[in-house]
Amino acid sequence: MQTRIAGARVVLADDVVETDIVIEDGRIATIGGSGPAGRTIDAAGLFLAPAMVDIHGDAFERQIMPRPGVFFPIDAALLESDRQLAANGIATAYHALTLSWEPGLRSIERAETFLDALAALEPRLTVENRVQLRWETFAFEAVDLIERAVSGPHVPSIAFNDHTSMEMRDPDIPVQERLFEHNPDFAVADRQSRRFKDRLANSARRAGLGVDAYGDLICAIWERRPHVPETIARIAALGRKRAAPMLSHDDTQHETRDFYRALGVTIAEFPMQVTVARAARAAGDAIAFGAPNVVRGGSHIGSPSAADMVEDGLCDMLASDYFYPSMLAAVARLHREKRAPLPRLWSLVSKGPAAASGLADRGEIAVGKRADLVLVDWPDDATPAVKHTLSAGRTAYHATH
Repeated sequence: MQTRIAGARVVLADDVVETDIVIEDGRIATIGGSGPAGRTIDAAGLFLAPAMVDIHGDAFERQIMPRPGVFFPIDAALLESDRQLAANGIATAYHALTLSWEPGLRSIERAETFLDALAALEPRLTVENRVQLRWETFAFEAVDLIERAVSGPHVPSIAFNDHTSMEMRDPDIPVQERLFEHNPDFAVADRQSRRFKDRLANSARRAGLGVDAYGDLICAIWERRPHVPETIARIAALGRKRAAPMLSHDDTQHETRDFYRALGVTIAEFPMQVTVARAARAAGDAIAFGAPNVVRGGSHIGSPSAADMVEDGLCDMLASDYFYPSMLAAVARLHREKRAPLPRLWSLVSKGPAAASGLADRGEIAVGKRADLVLVDWPDDATPAVKHTLSAGRTAYHATH
């Protein structure tokens, strides 16, 4: 059956035009034109845009553990996260599933449960839920799980994270200025100092450990450091074999980006220095920043302004990071500030992340593309609100008021 979306202001690749869109068999059949359709959606006064593609979102963790140490059933958490995605106009989401050496929320055992539950729930989900394997590079325990996940039907993305080195660094060195983690001159904290222990408090709470116990654990894990580069190379080889999108996280040095690029890791996720973003652009890498950075007017940890990066052409995509509504809110703020034309701004949450993820069938309104679409109520000078989300032509979310 055909569905016509009539009268919307349609965000195309290079323009915004009032026209009709016809959907058939889950894809965009025509743009403009006239003729009968089995169903018509009256979209007068609304914007129609490609549904959003989120390359990195970990807000689902708050459904799994809404308070520190308080866990909810994984099925209920995933079903609720899926509904939140649809209600925020996100039709494709990569859940940033941390694979860590920590116990608790980010343990390998909990990640295995997550993957099993997601596979079982897939027929009941309203949008396409994918996985970003957010691998802590010191977590050798995760290798078997990564091998299994990349062999599945939905190839995950792989993000190379090193929060171990971040926590072990000398407290006098700002996180944005730390050396490449495997540089022999990397400065390490005094493990007995109060400043080091204070830094570990939040991570210890998440892991369900006391600060001293967590400190003992991370110091034992740090002894793996000589073997981390070879394990990174092994995981990158798995990713290349399956053509998985691969990202390096929180790069601070050219050396870091060069190291990962040489392994086929072509997405710089949240670079922490403008110079690194410029080097990534010069090398042809894709660059991602967090949408909350835009919405809040800057990074909460002092990294580059994502809005400035957009305006300077140093950002290809914006991720929800830790708050699903931030993607639409970021586009709205950038549009209000006239950082770039609306079609380019919208591509940051649709075509940009889709292209970087190898999903050539979505992310823009064009004939033959998947009908992943979102209708947005967006009066002048007002906060936009999602009214209707379609995933492959099916209604995933609809608000009547």
